[in-house]
Amino acid sequence: MMPRPYWRGYLKLSLVTCPVTMSPATSESDKVRFHTLNSQTGNRVVSQYIDSVTGKSVKEGDDVRGYARGEDDYVILTDDDLDAVELDTVKTIDVEKFVPADSIEWVYLEKPHYLMPESEVGNEAFAVIRDAMKSDKVVGVSKLVMGRRERAVVLEPRDDGIALWTLRFGDEVRPEKEYFENIEDDSDPELIPLMQKLIKQKTEKWSREMVSDPVQETLLQLIATKKKSLKPRNGGRKGSAPAEPNNVVNIMDALKKSLAKELNGGRKAG
Repeated sequence: MMPRPYWRGYLKLSLVTCPVTMSPATSESDKVRFHTLNSQTGNRVVSQYIDSVTGKSVKEGDDVRGYARGEDDYVILTDDDLDAVELDTVKTIDVEKFVPADSIEWVYLEKPHYLMPESEVGNEAFAVIRDAMKSDKVVGVSKLVMGRRERAVVLEPRDDGIALWTLRFGDEVRPEKEYFENIEDDSDPELIPLMQKLIKQKTEKWSREMVSDPVQETLLQLIATKKKSLKPRNGGRKGSAPAEPNNVVNIMDALKKSLAKELNGGRKAG
């Protein structure tokens, strides 16, 4: 079942406008989640705001946002104050710029969403914007208010819809040169063919199973066992850390051994 839209508004390009909805492309709702309980009573523990000076609980509705201008000195902003600062991008994705599809560095891409026309009335306008971007191999750059914060977003045509990615701000991205500049850029040309053979031997078609979560699966099994009131098996050694691999002195020998192992394994499997 498709989840409820996270956002409703309009997609606008010059004089072309259409109503759209947006939903997150990822979800963590199926992850195992725990509640904090009181071990003595088995009751849930609830969190609450506490006044840092008086030590008393803050009543619901009395909490407000404050911008620090000095030590223990704040500019208080209410919800009404924040609602008054309403930008056009609260309800409209106005695409004013386009860039080549392959020009945005991967590190700027933050979180993906699916953008869809909300009704049949907007289908044609939506399809025209999507297909024009496809034909020109470009993506649209715009802005959108999400969580009371204006974010830069990029719109990428994908199949029959549009993928909308929020972008990280420039000051959030660290240049890769700072980390990679001291890495040697020369490699032994004799080792490349061996490494290519090893990579080819291990290459297969992408599948979702490659990114399965073994911890999640183990937790679900443990919970199922607990539900049956059976004690979980403790066969494995607790606290034993995996052994660290020894330093490889001769990479040529290591590659030859790895390749031979993979090739022999493939023949047995066949």
